[in-house]
Amino acid sequence: MYIIAVYDVNVDRVAKMLKLFRRYLTWVQNSVFEGELTKAQYAQLKHEAEALMEPNEDSVIVWHVRAESYIERETLGEEPGETGRFL
Repeated sequence: MYIIAVYDVNVDRVAKMLKLFRRYLTWVQNSVFEGELTKAQYAQLKHEAEALMEPNEDSVIVWHVRAESYIERETLGEEPGETGRFL
């Protein structure tokens, strides 16, 4: 499944959340990530993100898309993120 994810977390947890999401997805802009994940990878990402979060302060929003081919993406201005994910 193709995932688009954004998070809004307390400044104390931003670096940890960034590190976590970069392990699974491609960084697009600030707290925005996208990429193809298996169900198992998504479950693991979700589990790890929930462990880092304070539910009363933080939020993560995830959009599930069947495939990247269903998305038409347009960037205005300079592309701030990486163009690919390196393992």
